Amino acid sequence: MKPAPGDYAPYYENYIKLIDGDDILKILNDQSKKTQDVLNSFSEHKGNFRYADGKWTVKEVVGHLLDTERVFAYRALCIARGEKKSLPGFDQDDYVKEGNFNSRELFELNYDFRLLRESNILLFRSFTPEMFNRRGYANDTSVTVLAILYMIAGHEKHHMNFLREKYLR
Repeated sequence: MKPAPGDYAPYYENYIKLIDGDDILKILNDQSKKTQDVLNSFSEHKGNFRYADGKWTVKEVVGHLLDTERVFAYRALCIARGEKKSLPGFDQDDYVKEGNFNSRELFELNYDFRLLRESNILLFRSFTPEMFNRRGYANDTSVTVLAILYMIAGHEKHHMNFLREKYLR
């Protein structure tokens, strides 16, 4: 079952709309394979490519995916475990700026992403149906665990579409 609009902040609607299907664990698993295909299509020398001044490099996009998935998975874990406090937000631009992604090898970032996704899927598989429906607060906004998982998938799909359109031309 997909999350209802009241299960997440309106900002995430565009991400959630990108995801078809009701089995989020299968979606995340299948998506990971497709994402690895896209990420592995970039050569190392293309890792520092940015399609325009002021835009992120390929490595920074992958780093942003890593940071965001880590933050969202942490939120899902906390809420699934019953956390009542609001979890902090984060500024994606500050995180990318401090991430030092351009000094890493693209292969290493891609491998990091694959391992992170595999680990997160194992975590998410441990959640009971009740946990998927638990509601908590992140960045002072009400959200369910299920919505967070769809946000992870939609965010990734958004950036994969962008990499294909702007970076693989």
